[in-house]
Amino acid sequence: MFVVDGVEQSYVDIRRPRYLYHVDVRHIASIIDTVARRGAPLRVLHLGGGALTVPRYVAATRPGSVQWVVERDAALDAYIRKRLPLPPGSGIRTVTADARDAVEAMNDERFDLVINDVYDGATMPGNVASVEFAELVTRVLEPAGTYVVNVTDGPPSLQSRLQAATLRVVFPDVWAIGEVSMFRGRKYGNVVFAAGRSMPPVRLARLVRMAERDEARVRVVAGPVLDRFIGPAQPRRDVRASRS
Repeated sequence: MFVVDGVEQSYVDIRRPRYLYHVDVRHIASIIDTVARRGAPLRVLHLGGGALTVPRYVAATRPGSVQWVVERDAALDAYIRKRLPLPPGSGIRTVTADARDAVEAMNDERFDLVINDVYDGATMPGNVASVEFAELVTRVLEPAGTYVVNVTDGPPSLQSRLQAATLRVVFPDVWAIGEVSMFRGRKYGNVVFAAGRSMPPVRLARLVRMAERDEARVRVVAGPVLDRFIGPAQPRRDVRASRS
């Protein structure tokens, strides 16, 4: 178990990279599993590294994948690689940078998946949670690519509602997966979003089937049901300094 400032961040079993302890990481993996045919390599951009649990999973399940990890804490990344070494030929490359700065600096790079798992303690920084940031992400996504956002939240799930409203502005298709109690605003936990320009219904159906097999009570929400979950929540925008 990897803990930062008293907050559980990651769990890694380097001998079993397919084993995912935390339910939110299983949600992310389920979305990854629906992106392309089984075993097909992907180009993945991970914003936030932690103990590299998700990159390890991709490397194990989709050999040959090219993965970039943006981690702002170079000392943390070095520590993780020393204590929990990556397997040879993993295809995982780490870049030390702020997540937003890294995305803004990209020119010709394109990814099948962009996974936003950036946290300051237990809070997602506002500069990677806004409409403007989601618009930046579209610049580095393939046309059929998927943007995944992991939101940690507590009752009444306000941050999840805000993020859902935010993604709705930028992407035609938005799905959410989480424990049933999260959509009722009754629990501290995570909601994971998948957003894209055109995510076919067959993928949604597969994600629903995978959620039903999870050991936790998990639900996938989309369309009008997601709209009801959002309710009056408004999209998050960049905070701009006032001008005199």
